[in-house]
Amino acid sequence: MQQVSHHGRQTAYECTDRGGDGPTVCYVHGSGGTKDVWKSQHRLADRTPVVTLDLSGHGDSDDVDASGGYTALSAYADDVIAVATETDSQVLVGNSLGGALVLHVLLERADEFSPAAVVLTGTGARLGVLDDLREWLASDFERAIEFLHGPDRLFHDADPELVEHSKEQMRACGQAVTRRDFETCHAFDVRAELGEIDVPTLVVYGEADMLTPPRYHEFLADGITNARAVKIDDAAHLSMLERPAAFNDAVSGFVESIGE
Repeated sequence: MQQVSHHGRQTAYECTDRGGDGPTVCYVHGSGGTKDVWKSQHRLADRTPVVTLDLSGHGDSDDVDASGGYTALSAYADDVIAVATETDSQVLVGNSLGGALVLHVLLERADEFSPAAVVLTGTGARLGVLDDLREWLASDFERAIEFLHGPDRLFHDADPELVEHSKEQMRACGQAVTRRDFETCHAFDVRAELGEIDVPTLVVYGEADMLTPPRYHEFLADGITNARAVKIDDAAHLSMLERPAAFNDAVSGFVESIGE
């Protein structure tokens, strides 16, 4: 594990490089997660250097004093920009909240960091959260965790051990930080701004995802000028964990096409 200092805090990241000659790719996790959600993407390090990070308050990174919404979005974007700059990353990949952060960087922070291409997965231009889930995140964290791990939410038909590990990761992240993440998602809406994005974009989605359904991804692909979408069969929100081979094929093929 490595760390970068910025804005008075330390953000943890991991970099795997097995001599691949492709551009460095930085992966950004979603709500209540850590860099471990990208464990299977380190397999791509023989093609492109792989960077994964923990957002503030997650995993091994210092927390930040930020409330849910734009304040947290901006602070998390600071984390992404700091790590991407430190590692000379050229491609950003974002899942769920991480996808919102990638979109935020493209639309509002391009003067600080401008990726050559991006991958958006399990995300949307708007990420409204169900009122019931917001209530459970505030008052009954365990019920929120069970809801998120219900059928076709985070997973479609994953190994039970993978599902249990995901629950433990969310518990370790904690109620306060996870709630902040989802409140940040709930406030996020860039539907009217997608046409301003002009970098090559790959949109990857699980066909069974009920948290960010296929139509969210179709909206992204239609609204961003240079974008295309790829469906991952037999997967839901965390297709990179549930169907890593298919996900990796989609990402590596896209990154190679950018190089060409």
